[in-house]
Amino acid sequence: MDFLPDPLRTILAFAVVLGVLIFFHELGHYLAARWRGVHVERFSVGFGRAIASWNDKRGCEWRIGWIPLGGYVKMHGMEHAGDTPPEPGSFRPGESFHEKSVGDRAIVVAAGPAFNFLLAAVLFAAIFATYGRPVGSTAVQTVVAGSAADRAGMAPGDRILALDGERVSRFEQLQRHIQPRAGQPVEILLRRGDAEIKVVATPAARPDDGRGMLGVTGGAVERERLDPFSAVIQGTWHMVSVSGQTLVGVWQMISGARGADEIGGPLRIAQLSGEVADMGLLPLLSFIAILSVNLALINLFPIPILDGGHLVFYAAEAIRGRPLTARMQEYAFRGGFALLVTLMVFATWNDLTQLGVVRWISGLIG
Repeated sequence: MDFLPDPLRTILAFAVVLGVLIFFHELGHYLAARWRGVHVERFSVGFGRAIASWNDKRGCEWRIGWIPLGGYVKMHGMEHAGDTPPEPGSFRPGESFHEKSVGDRAIVVAAGPAFNFLLAAVLFAAIFATYGRPVGSTAVQTVVAGSAADRAGMAPGDRILALDGERVSRFEQLQRHIQPRAGQPVEILLRRGDAEIKVVATPAARPDDGRGMLGVTGGAVERERLDPFSAVIQGTWHMVSVSGQTLVGVWQMISGARGADEIGGPLRIAQLSGEVADMGLLPLLSFIAILSVNLALINLFPIPILDGGHLVFYAAEAIRGRPLTARMQEYAFRGGFALLVTLMVFATWNDLTQLGVVRWISGLIG
């Protein structure tokens, strides 16, 4: 996209990133609805007036809206607010969302976030299989004077190949092997130039925790390309890891351990989309994968109007044996909408502050 002006490149990158995320989220709802026998009337990426639309042979309208800040799948029988069924005779028998069991409805709703998790796992797996995953190499960068490594004759530029006969390829493996072996001799196989040599080092104990310390720095990032099976496993695991880190970050914001100024909205995403797109395809795919995880988690929050809120309603229905009343759902949705609007305003304020717009306006009136 280097041939495009910066603002246009940012807008295009933002549209691509958001379009991919929204499409896969709504695709999950769509495919699950089809699987559970629900007729889908409309599949929309974006809101507002349609830029383009077409109808498939099943009677579903596919459309692209001109406001690329969301999307939706309109299922038959969901014309009313909340989950209250329409009047009898106004829907196709057997194909209405509200005729389905609470389990079927939960599957349809949960499929959107599930597809965002799936997209992230697939993207991470594709990156690991083609570009490789980032790992800290076992190449020694520096040796601490007087350390176990120094006494054993290790030198910068050495690459550690094995520890006590166990092959290692990542710096993390080196740390895991050395830390529990304070005071114990460790046989180290090194590559120095074209030759392989063996040395024996006895890791010293750290004063603070007693863990073994070899006395080298390394971990320069290299990329390790994985076979397809390993890439799928590691891509899935990395998706889970990113999910955990995101939830920890959210909890830290709630508890006050981290500042809420890290919450960003569409403007921040647009800015980052343009910056990451300039860095190349690999960073852009990674960015989409991370945002996909975030989108899935946000949608699973138990806030009415989000997928998580619907799942809470279905759990209550399964326990009570009947749905919540229309009035209860209406009040819950109003509260959820108000909360989302508040969060959006707050995120937009953070965006404007980060971009310097607030400071610029203050300068005009100051």
